[in-house]
Amino acid sequence: PLTLEEVRMLVELFYLPYHHGALAQELLEHFRWLRANSLSVGVPATAPDACGGTRWRGRAQSFQLLCAQTCRLHSRFVSTAGRALLYDLHPYLWDIRNMLLAASAFVLWLGCQSITAPILLGRDAEPWARRGGLFGELQALLPVGNSCDLFYHPPPLFPSSQLYLLRPLLPLDKLGHEGEGCSEVSQGLQAQLSCAPALPGRLLGSFLSLSPEYTFVLEDEGGPCGYAAGALHAEGFLQQRDSSWLPAIRHKYPPDLGAGGPALGQDALEEAVLFFHAEPLAVPQPVLRRFPSLVQLGTAPRVLDVGASRSLALCLLSALRANGSRGVFCQVSDADRQQLSFYSKLG
Repeated sequence: PLTLEEVRMLVELFYLPYHHGALAQELLEHFRWLRANSLSVGVPATAPDACGGTRWRGRAQSFQLLCAQTCRLHSRFVSTAGRALLYDLHPYLWDIRNMLLAASAFVLWLGCQSITAPILLGRDAEPWARRGGLFGELQALLPVGNSCDLFYHPPPLFPSSQLYLLRPLLPLDKLGHEGEGCSEVSQGLQAQLSCAPALPGRLLGSFLSLSPEYTFVLEDEGGPCGYAAGALHAEGFLQQRDSSWLPAIRHKYPPDLGAGGPALGQDALEEAVLFFHAEPLAVPQPVLRRFPSLVQLGTAPRVLDVGASRSLALCLLSALRANGSRGVFCQVSDADRQQLSFYSKLG
């Protein structure tokens, strides 16, 4: 059963309509302070105050721990609560879990980025547009907090106790060579998403090489199970991809490579080689003017909780918005039913 401490945490998250319990108040205070003082960290730091950076990282670690505790509370609640209580309270706790997954990853991103984030919020949304309570206050602190339609989605019919970790691509993730930008994370995702194991660069290679600062990874107990990748300035990114990254990949994987790999799955290998050698479709200029940033997301089939996928999208969009993006687009083949279904479920 739930411990007394876990019950206290649950009560403090949903204390009173206009008053928060100690846990919720601490989460909000940490998040507000970290966002307001984010310019004291980064690579390189934008402020020479080394003590300020150390203090920021200490509070960021405290915030991460509180988020992890709340995510564990959600998992424990699903596993132990009686059915009637579970279905009464789960939608609220599930919302908070998803919000904290995104907020935690966004704070991690602020601490390891190599660019200065102005955190542009734009004009405030109408008060009635946001939900109240802790969820609404956390939403308001994210750079995309005014895009209220991003935050409204029904909870799953069958609650899951699966624990997730959402984080940006970190310097510790080992990057590959020869312009492929392939990492251990990418290889793990490639295997989980059933792509050709011989060509892990197909999934995330261009983003890992040309825009690694906007790449996020979703992990569960089985390892990497989802990703979100973006490019702040899509036009420059696509030009660089076509002029330097693709030629290097095509040289590494010649068209006849698919003829000699039956052990790796002939069809998948040939399909991946064809993918690299196909001429990418040009993005119309009106699209690039209105939606200047490019995004790409995906999860493994075992990720059934759409809340985790939503959190992936939220943290990526928050990072792009924090640096001034005013719109995003994604490229999907009309024959790729899996990706079309995935983006449709995200709304």
